[in-house]
Amino acid sequence: MALDQATTQFLTQMAQFGGKPLEQMTPAEARAGEPMMASMFGAGADMVRVENTVLDTADGDRFRVRTLVPHEHPRGVILYLHGGGWVVGSIDLYDAVARSIAAATGYAVVLADYRKAPEHPYPAPVDDAWQALGWVSDHLEAIAGGVVPLVVAGDSAGGNLAAVISQRARDEEGPAIAAQVLIYPVTDADLDRPSYVDPANQLALTRASMAWFWDHYAAEELRANADASPLRASNLADLPPAIILQASDDVLRSEGEAYAAALESAGVPVRRQVFDGQMHGFFHMVNILPASADAVGYLAESLELTLVPTTAKN
Repeated sequence: MALDQATTQFLTQMAQFGGKPLEQMTPAEARAGEPMMASMFGAGADMVRVENTVLDTADGDRFRVRTLVPHEHPRGVILYLHGGGWVVGSIDLYDAVARSIAAATGYAVVLADYRKAPEHPYPAPVDDAWQALGWVSDHLEAIAGGVVPLVVAGDSAGGNLAAVISQRARDEEGPAIAAQVLIYPVTDADLDRPSYVDPANQLALTRASMAWFWDHYAAEELRANADASPLRASNLADLPPAIILQASDDVLRSEGEAYAAALESAGVPVRRQVFDGQMHGFFHMVNILPASADAVGYLAESLELTLVPTTAKN
């Protein structure tokens, strides 16, 4: 699939800056460009309320959550777990797209700045995502002014965490999750799937850079665990309805397709859209790639269709 013109132009501009491939960087070097990238996305939609909170972890550490409320009576609350291979990314980098989601859906969005590898490797990001889910569940009425649907969402490594905590919530009988939104999620530590070895997909995310992320995140002997590779879970039944967004030219496409198929086989309702001409990472590139707005619109529409019975009760 040929990339669209906006993506091709963006990659050409990025190439002019030069720089080392991700897999040749240190985590600190990889994180250094995030403020500049965030500035390219702009300030995002206005919210009626923005609240920053610090959560204390069980092992004495801390991480931030940011609550973005689009209007006084949100229809629901989305816990959003950002991408970045468990190593890079932050709630500041994702603030603009989270505001876009809130404005499009009418839901409050809570961004969780879970701790990153290699300083905090697996399972610390999983533990933080789970803690953030519990915090959002406990504060639903304070955030939204009533009992509303709770949705988990995330892209890439954040999609991995969203899938993992959806499984854990089922197994531990709560918190209740109305839907899971998985945007080109990492679902398996198998880097030999067809989309990984396709030369056309070696773009913003490559097979080599994904190996770099996994090497920082989890030791090889741990990667088959279901809370690292959710596709390998023994049971996918009775999970929340899934909305899955994918990019056509993405090394993660095959495992996303496999997870969607496995969910459907287990009886889980799935809505899935592949965005043609798009590469990994397009979703959060607000005001840079027009397909980001298309994908946010699809998310909002799919959430409405998926949660019609739930929202009708509220």
